[in-house]
Amino acid sequence: MSINLEKNKKLILFDGVCNLCNASVQFVIKNDKDDVFRYAALQSDVGQDILKKHKIDTKKTDSILLYSPEKGISYKSTAALKIASQLGFPRNLMSVFLIVPTFIRNWVYDYIARNRYKWYGKKDECMIPTKELKSKFL
Repeated sequence: MSINLEKNKKLILFDGVCNLCNASVQFVIKNDKDDVFRYAALQSDVGQDILKKHKIDTKKTDSILLYSPEKGISYKSTAALKIASQLGFPRNLMSVFLIVPTFIRNWVYDYIARNRYKWYGKKDECMIPTKELKSKFL
């Protein structure tokens, strides 16, 4: 399967059964004024294809990835902060945390990711986008 991503678009891969991840995607959709992002659940065919193609171990990274054909894959806190950097003021100010060493950012990120199902719950199946949002999902 080839990834059919429009030019100058970035793909957010997320855990489709995680309530926190789904809420985060909804937040990004609402605040993505420049229409930069497209979305796919990690569990989808597109998500699985990217995971295999880039040899990503889902035991180590299972909640959010940012994929760009030009720049490759960003993981964990780096992905989240790069996404925030595209969302306009004041959300883009969060990208200042990219100066914090990755191991510190990812420690916080991993703590939240480990507890996300316990704190926010999970769905039995991936979210199905509305008719209006369907074009944003691969």
